[in-house]
Amino acid sequence: MNGYPNCSTNHTKIWSQYLVLALGIPQLTINIASVIFNCTVIFTRLATKDLHKPISILFCNLAFSDLFTSFSGFWISMLFITNPDITIFGSKDMLAPYALYTVSILSTIYNLVSIGIERYLAVAASMRTRFRVARKHSIAAVLINWVLAFFLGCLPLMGWNCLSMEKNLSVLYSPFCVDYLIFITIPNVVVAFIIPLFTYLRIIIILRKRKLRMKACGQATGTYKSAEIQVARTSIFIWLLALISYAPFFAGVIFDATNHQCPIDLYPGVYIFRNCTAMLITMNCLGNPIIYTLKAKTLGAKLKALKCLSTNRVQACTIENI
Repeated sequence: MNGYPNCSTNHTKIWSQYLVLALGIPQLTINIASVIFNCTVIFTRLATKDLHKPISILFCNLAFSDLFTSFSGFWISMLFITNPDITIFGSKDMLAPYALYTVSILSTIYNLVSIGIERYLAVAASMRTRFRVARKHSIAAVLINWVLAFFLGCLPLMGWNCLSMEKNLSVLYSPFCVDYLIFITIPNVVVAFIIPLFTYLRIIIILRKRKLRMKACGQATGTYKSAEIQVARTSIFIWLLALISYAPFFAGVIFDATNHQCPIDLYPGVYIFRNCTAMLITMNCLGNPIIYTLKAKTLGAKLKALKCLSTNRVQACTIENI
């Protein structure tokens, strides 16, 4: 199956067994490691009964999303190892795992955005108390994230696929259609990069303003400086991880949309690149527990301390200036 009339339809075995193992075994290993990491996060959150906090609900749900990504990635890796040619020429067997993989990736992206927004609101709440994030808000965000991810990710299972239509067929992710990949990729890449950038920059700006305000009042600013550095460092890690994980996949989709070569002509280089992008996405599932969960306790304590400091010191400074 291919989208070009001049391409050969002879689906003979073209993958080298050694190349399949060289690509498949690392994918399986990374997926298993990701499952272990994220299961540890989930069990830890449940054991410590920490889910009464809004941010803990989002962290736990992020671990579930990454766990889902790892399981679906493991499924795809097994299909690749047992029958690698269907990942080039397309098959109905690839439709469900690709759709579930898409659902899990979208859920991860939406959860990362939700965490960034929650952190921004948590920091801004001590200055503007008009809105505070409650547990019900986090639960609502989780439900909306999953509903949206399932709806968009399962569109190929509802009929938006190229199983019976060779025109517009994706070369890299057959039986997906190229227009579906563009529809899913471009807006969600914008969401994944722009919104977290805005929220974390706003957090840093708020902390810097408070530091200057405390300095004008003659108060110590070490706590604010420490929090500002930590938030800046964490946001840089988040951006680098997202860039390394999703930018190659985005480049692959753009290549897919502009490609006019036959699938057989792209072997092996382009398909090695495709498998490597899958490994990078799974690496994101490994990095999220490290960046978010392991740093959450320290960052949360700092933000809580800042909230108390801001309320007390700003009130004292205001009284003095009256």
